[in-house]
Amino acid sequence: MSRTPDEDLVEDAKEDRERFGDLYDRYFPQIYRFVYSRVRAQELAEDITSEVFFKALRALDRYRPSGSPFSSWLYQIANNAILDYHRAHRHLEGTIDDALEVADRRAGVADQVVERDLLGEVWRAIATLPEHQRAAMTLKYQEDLKNAQIGQILGKSEGAVKLLIFRGTRAVRGQLTERGVVLPERDDDAGPLPPESRGAEPTGDPV
Repeated sequence: MSRTPDEDLVEDAKEDRERFGDLYDRYFPQIYRFVYSRVRAQELAEDITSEVFFKALRALDRYRPSGSPFSSWLYQIANNAILDYHRAHRHLEGTIDDALEVADRRAGVADQVVERDLLGEVWRAIATLPEHQRAAMTLKYQEDLKNAQIGQILGKSEGAVKLLIFRGTRAVRGQLTERGVVLPERDDDAGPLPPESRGAEPTGDPV
């Protein structure tokens, strides 16, 4: 059975650890983006993301393809690293105000301002959710992953993921309603983000 390009890269890295750099270059941006959205601090996100790849390198020989992308395994390591960090620093909550640069560059200036303000309110609300709801919402609406893949990352069933996203979406909409923020009318299962903004995320690109 033929291997995927990901599997080829993994097998090459198993035989020659220097080839792990190819996996690092390929997946660092999206793993960093996921971590940053959860910790909201650039230097901390860089440290945790580096830790994720260090752990992945050490455990690479134990990795076996399971039908999901290699990135699912990295997301799982990242999610565990974030949970470990939050357990150790429950009294320290990072600010997200400097993270909300999410305007659609294709839109006009006025539309950019409206879009940025709306998405800013959404991400502020998401940041207040319980940890697993926040993780599920981030993977769904920022990383645009399928529920089955999110379940694998979080160690939950697809049904449990749907419930987390449903409850998270309801909580976000409730918070925004209390603040007087009006969201566009959407299907119940469409989530809190405008459709043109799927995949948009708070910035904080590593230097």
